[in-house]
Amino acid sequence: MSGKQDARTAALVVDPDGVVSGWSESGRLLLGWTAADTVGRPVTDLLAAPPPPGFPESHVGGPDPTGLIPLRHRDGSTVDVLVSAHPLFGADGRALGHAVTVQRWECRPVIADLAFEQSPFALGVYDSELRFLWINASSGRVIAHSEEQVVGRKYRELFPEFDRELFPERDDKPYTDQLAEVARTGKPARLITVFRPLGSDYANAWATSMWPVRDAEGRVRAVANWGFDMSAEYWARQRLLMLNEASRGIGRTLDVIGTAQELTRTSVPKFVDLVTVDLFDEVLRGEEPPLSPASGKAITLSRAARHSAKDDTDRAPGHPVPVSHAPGSVAGRCMATGRSTVQLAAEPGHGGEWAFGPGLAADPAHWPPGNPLIDESLAADGLTGRITVPLRARGALLGVVVFSRSDRPEAFTADDLILAEELTAKAAVAIDNARRYSRERMTALTLQRSLLLQQLPSQEAVEVASRYLPGGTGTEVGGDWFDVIPLSGARVALVVGDVVGHGLHASASMGRLRTAVRTLADVDLPPDELLTHLDDLVIHLASDLQPAGRFQPTGEFGATCLYTVYDPVSRRFTLASAGHPLPLIISPDGTRTPAPAQPGPPLGIGGLPFEATELQLPEGSLLALYTDGLVESRERDVDERIAELLRVLNHSATSLEGLCDTVLDAMLPERRTDDAALLLARTHALDPLHVADWDVLPDPAQVPRARKFALDQLEAWSLEEASFVTELVVSELVTNAIRYGEPPIRLRLIRDSSLICEVSDASNTAPHLRRARAFDEGGRGLLLVAQLTQGWGTRHTTDGKTIWCAQTLPEPGGLSPSSLSSLT
Repeated sequence: MSGKQDARTAALVVDPDGVVSGWSESGRLLLGWTAADTVGRPVTDLLAAPPPPGFPESHVGGPDPTGLIPLRHRDGSTVDVLVSAHPLFGADGRALGHAVTVQRWECRPVIADLAFEQSPFALGVYDSELRFLWINASSGRVIAHSEEQVVGRKYRELFPEFDRELFPERDDKPYTDQLAEVARTGKPARLITVFRPLGSDYANAWATSMWPVRDAEGRVRAVANWGFDMSAEYWARQRLLMLNEASRGIGRTLDVIGTAQELTRTSVPKFVDLVTVDLFDEVLRGEEPPLSPASGKAITLSRAARHSAKDDTDRAPGHPVPVSHAPGSVAGRCMATGRSTVQLAAEPGHGGEWAFGPGLAADPAHWPPGNPLIDESLAADGLTGRITVPLRARGALLGVVVFSRSDRPEAFTADDLILAEELTAKAAVAIDNARRYSRERMTALTLQRSLLLQQLPSQEAVEVASRYLPGGTGTEVGGDWFDVIPLSGARVALVVGDVVGHGLHASASMGRLRTAVRTLADVDLPPDELLTHLDDLVIHLASDLQPAGRFQPTGEFGATCLYTVYDPVSRRFTLASAGHPLPLIISPDGTRTPAPAQPGPPLGIGGLPFEATELQLPEGSLLALYTDGLVESRERDVDERIAELLRVLNHSATSLEGLCDTVLDAMLPERRTDDAALLLARTHALDPLHVADWDVLPDPAQVPRARKFALDQLEAWSLEEASFVTELVVSELVTNAIRYGEPPIRLRLIRDSSLICEVSDASNTAPHLRRARAFDEGGRGLLLVAQLTQGWGTRHTTDGKTIWCAQTLPEPGGLSPSSLSSLT
């Protein structure tokens, strides 16, 4: 022992007569007395106060932490110590006295034991198998077991409920698994555990720390933990978080049913298990709600929203279900009186087998008069509690909201009632705002939705996601639009545009332009030529809007448009802009830049050319096409906003849908004055093994070779089922190119979502279908191509033209030569 430790601990021997027979050097350091001073004297001479009964025999077995013994120091001072006595026996079994250990009470082992034992926190120590080694008094009160009852027993055997979590959706490990993990890895852990104690109707939240206990060699010999009940703070924080989420999630759109569903989705499952929102039919129609429910009669409402944690489904928007509330029902009384009601299936317990269930008495809030009602009939419906809140805004009754719990273990508290009323109040204001604008807004949105792209078409060139948000100006809608148009040769066109102005006129003009772009895209025009034709159309549309009378108002008409084409075979990206913001390109290596192109004039100017730019894109490039509503701001320059948009765009995002939401959240303010459209596309590259081409000499003898080339390639692709149709198609198209076209002639096969056959030549003359007469020797080739394939067409290039056709990849047992007769 070191000198410092000897000064805090002493050892002596006392014979059966109570006389000191042995004295250690540590006794001199602790009390100042030497062996000559003490040996042969009664041990009681060392006491500074009368000895306890039976001293020192009464201290056999260890020190009593509650019994301090004052000893006299040689200098006259008093030293408070803890005394433990151990009997000594001779070889013949004769008692030789006691070995007595004296510890100064303020030394670390003693004071630490006292501090841990008296700590208000629950403390425990367990071995590697999670057997109890020690618990303090607070821990014993928490688990309603004494130290003697638990020491040596496994945690899981005593408390199996700690092997599960109350909220599995949080992906937390059970509490005992966390303890075992600390014992296994030696790494400390901190966590908040939420669980329901046995016999309690409430879930408790405990803040807990766990750490390994190591020996001198660093080996983990035990696991210790401490914890305290922070239920009040935890649930108060959860309520605040839910109110914060409700502030962001309720009332985002001026739509009555949508707002009602936002209320239900915000409340389930974090607050309750089931929410229903019932509204008057007048509210759904945008009309004024009735002044007051008719007394003595059933109140008929429409269930605008219902959300349950069990099936995690909403009732379909736009299909409210009629519901009736009897005048004497809880909902009927709530709507008549304007006061909320809480029903509980049974009186909440107060902890039962456990010592810390809060119960009603511990609820920090105060119940309003008449609450809660103990309604045992709730159990028949599988419910543990229900809160019914009238939905009121600006003095008008709009309906009623019912919050129900079935699977959640905790009963409702007065704080829960406050939260339910706050959520309902936020929803009521939003629903009333939506009611005021629903009729006019539904008219505008119906037109808008009929003109916008309803569903992204199936194509393999790019992965796409899009968003369109109207401006926050009430009933006005704008003319922003976008489109995704599959083209021949596995290519795809990405289009975005913006019509000047807002309102129905802008939406109608947008629809006309979108239709025109689709029509021109079907002709397979290059981007610059397409914009030239579109510019002419806008000029004609503007002239049609000139007023016929002197005082007849006219609508200004102008637009911008960005038309791009991506080819997954060559990975070429061609674009042309008519006054529209250029697309942003984020390469797989993280390089971020606007497309290096020169925008042309807006549509409707006339007489000015448009320039096409062709870029080579790496596979997996991210393209962002957008309208100016996404980047315009009164506070910041457009270039700064574009740079901010580039920073927000994350190429590594796994979900383009999620990235769209991230961009809109980051770029759009809560109050918008303009529409915003965003189209994101991640490029794909067609496997070179899925493309095969062959130069064809202008000699009819090459036709059989072309057919063999095609059949060999289909065999390599394991597409023998398509051989019959492909052989006919290749024979017809190659024969026409040799007979009517000009060299060089090239045959190309592309295996994509469909099988594409292309024949290119240097002639600008395009073939056309014609009806062959009964005795004509030709004229049926293109007719066969049109009937045997999914589609066909012609696209002109700078070097000539390409005739293409696409056929759906056949199922086994598809078209055979015997079925050709039905097509001829």
